Amino acid sequence: MATVTEKQYIDPKITLVGAGPGDPDLISIKGVNALKTANVILYDALVDERLLDYAPQESIKVYVGNPSGDENFSQGVVNQLMVDYALNFGHVVRLKGGDLFVFGRGYEELDYAASYSIETAIIPGISSAISIPGLQGIPVTHSGSSESLWILSGTDSKGNLSTELRDAARSSATVVVLLGFDRLAEIVAIYQEIGKGGLPTAVIQNGSMTNEKTAIGLVNTIIETAEEKGIDNTGPVLLVFGATVELHHDFQRIKQFFESSF
Repeated sequence: MATVTEKQYIDPKITLVGAGPGDPDLISIKGVNALKTANVILYDALVDERLLDYAPQESIKVYVGNPSGDENFSQGVVNQLMVDYALNFGHVVRLKGGDLFVFGRGYEELDYAASYSIETAIIPGISSAISIPGLQGIPVTHSGSSESLWILSGTDSKGNLSTELRDAARSSATVVVLLGFDRLAEIVAIYQEIGKGGLPTAVIQNGSMTNEKTAIGLVNTIIETAEEKGIDNTGPVLLVFGATVELHHDFQRIKQFFESSF
């Protein structure tokens, strides 16, 4: 005699995975293994979709990227989707560009999952703040040039220019600014006000990807150089200020040009 089977219990789990700076080969092996066991993947705009090929074919892939600030993809909505999918389907991989905890809001998602007593795991990613300059041959620290590093967002939570930028500019550290390209002119003005218009500077868009664009110059010229290189706000842009930018292979040529022109 046939019997009604009980609904299979779903064991919810959420794994937060950092996908790295853009190049899909720069994700960790542990991150790939998490994708291979995912029932659902929630992924951001900065994630290369080729990474989804590691997931089971039957898994659910949900794009939650938010490049335009659409309220449909607010952090609150993403948090709730993450939990709902875990409770209904099992293992959710939250796949995020860069590293989870470098302006990635990873802790907010971790904390929200904990409020539902859902098991969580963390798999760090390579942060663009260090890796993108490095891929360009720009060390963020270098003996004799820079002994420390500042990593800043260009704006605060209210959209205002970060007040810490002035402190960073006064230091001798390498300063890496994420989410700051729209405020480049204001940041340049801060450096010029304290007499650092000749500081080596880099602007890198879509770092590590095939459509990468790089502008190398000085604080005084970087806005024009970025325009010449076609850098705009259609993709992630990273700013680097500091003496270590001088180690970039293009910088000596630029330096010689300026020394012979002025």
